[in-house]
Amino acid sequence: MDQRETTHPVPDAEIRVERNGPYLVSHVEHFTSWLGEETQLEEQVKLCRCGQSRTKPFCDGSHTGAGFSGEKDPNRVPDKRDVYEGQQIEIFDNRGICAHSGYCTDRLATVFHAGQEPFITPSGGRLDEIIHAVRACPSGALSYGIDGVEARRQVDPDRAASIEVSKDGPYRITGGVRLVDEQGNDVPRAEGSSREHFSLCRCGHSQNKPFCSGMHWYVKFVDPVPSAEHEPTLFEWAGGFPALLRMTRIFYAKYVPEDPLVGPLFANMSPDHPERVAAWLSEVFGGPAFYSERYGGYSRMISQHVGKNISEEQRARWVKMLCQSADDARLPDDPEFRAAFVAYLEWGSRIGKENSQQNASPPPNMPVPRWWWVCNAKPGSRVSAVAPKEEVPASSVAIPGPNEPVGFAEHIKPLFRKMDRESMSFVFDLWSPGAVRQHAAEVLKRLENGTMPCDGAWPPDRVDIFRRWVDSGMAD
Repeated sequence: MDQRETTHPVPDAEIRVERNGPYLVSHVEHFTSWLGEETQLEEQVKLCRCGQSRTKPFCDGSHTGAGFSGEKDPNRVPDKRDVYEGQQIEIFDNRGICAHSGYCTDRLATVFHAGQEPFITPSGGRLDEIIHAVRACPSGALSYGIDGVEARRQVDPDRAASIEVSKDGPYRITGGVRLVDEQGNDVPRAEGSSREHFSLCRCGHSQNKPFCSGMHWYVKFVDPVPSAEHEPTLFEWAGGFPALLRMTRIFYAKYVPEDPLVGPLFANMSPDHPERVAAWLSEVFGGPAFYSERYGGYSRMISQHVGKNISEEQRARWVKMLCQSADDARLPDDPEFRAAFVAYLEWGSRIGKENSQQNASPPPNMPVPRWWWVCNAKPGSRVSAVAPKEEVPASSVAIPGPNEPVGFAEHIKPLFRKMDRESMSFVFDLWSPGAVRQHAAEVLKRLENGTMPCDGAWPPDRVDIFRRWVDSGMAD
């Protein structure tokens, strides 16, 4: 069991929905980002639900000036529960409370069909995969039954009272948090709704307020965007702890038990072993120190390998199956991430194999390794052959007047995209005035003949700005 889980929900954990206002949250145990990073909340806190706050996810009072309404849309998807009967399982679904997170359609497309009817083919996948997909549904729209009996206790596990702020999407609630209106009365639920987990609107446009209806996709709701100079860690790029945990659970549930080589290595592992490996990978890939704080750090990891006599065949199979699990879990498959991901698996598994031999004496006090992008090949460091071309927004380009001095910070730096900077980082930094000044003659020559940027020439007016900066003395 994940150490975040508890035997019983916290009885006084509550979310109070203020009329045309924010959510008032009380006594929630865990408040996490979409990456799994935790923030300690005060006993009571107000969360934005109008989508306008400048301090997202917290309320700053913007709902008042925005004229926010918490009413439901009369044209919302109807509250109707459908039953899809299969050979081994019945699947219950209420489209009226679906938050369109894609956890079912993206991860098990043979069973859940986006934009098609029937929406569900209950015999289209393995039973365990269907059950995992139903239990992963964050809105509570899905449930399942066996032999005509709904398995509500299996769909709604006992978990700690928690709120996850999803990426550019709703609040995802787990742990049986009570949801009430301003008078303290239970908020009415749709037919078949889970009371253990549900999704609450955060963009302000749901048709089924306070519950999410997926409108954040259509209104292009986004959280504050990190600075263009921010370099994501492998942990961030992978999708954080939840994505890595999804991968390790697939690995240990789907591939390990059936494999004659690797299976025996994990025959006596604790039930929470997938959580432990996900915590280790989170820390190694630049995230919070989940493994060190929860399980004991490097010496604890080493102890799991001592005396196992891992063979090269077992090590290689472990790497191969974990890569397949990453595909199944839909971790990023861009070349830059997979190069770093596979490099660590190869490096770490070979050290694990070495430490597992009978004559090995692993050093006990090594730090947890921190893995990074391979050879500075980071996202955006090259021009993708399939991605849409990234343009410099016209609004970000300041055109200097005929007699106006041309400065680097105001006029030159905005001309270079983050992609341009990354693709030239092995030579010099395009966002550094000193570096560009040093290479200005060559940059200008390439701009004039259209060989820079590498994916298409600049318009003449932008080339002229750079030429004016060079001719006027290249001021900062």
